[in-house]
Amino acid sequence: MNNHEVIALYETVADITDQMLAAARNGDWEQLAVLETCCARHVEILKTDKPVPLTGDIRVRKVQIINKILADDREIRNIAEPWMAKLSQMINSTGAERKLSQAYGASLGG
Repeated sequence: MNNHEVIALYETVADITDQMLAAARNGDWEQLAVLETCCARHVEILKTDKPVPLTGDIRVRKVQIINKILADDREIRNIAEPWMAKLSQMINSTGAERKLSQAYGASLGG
């Protein structure tokens, strides 16, 4: 992969994380998951390809892109974590209700 291909791949990842952030802001968790999978495929390419030494303006651009990706990721987490905690609480509550119902349901209902 040459310098321009590497930067193009980083820019693609940045575009995807931007879309992921929009999905998180809209509460579109299914779209976020789809985009996350797509993003992971692109990141895997970056991880498995032989590193290309970047210099000058291209290196500066790469750093700018990475900083944007990290900022988007941080904001996505800030949005998603409270939702995940609420979902976890709902799942745990439902599980506890089911266990109580199974344990005491017959005696409470009859």
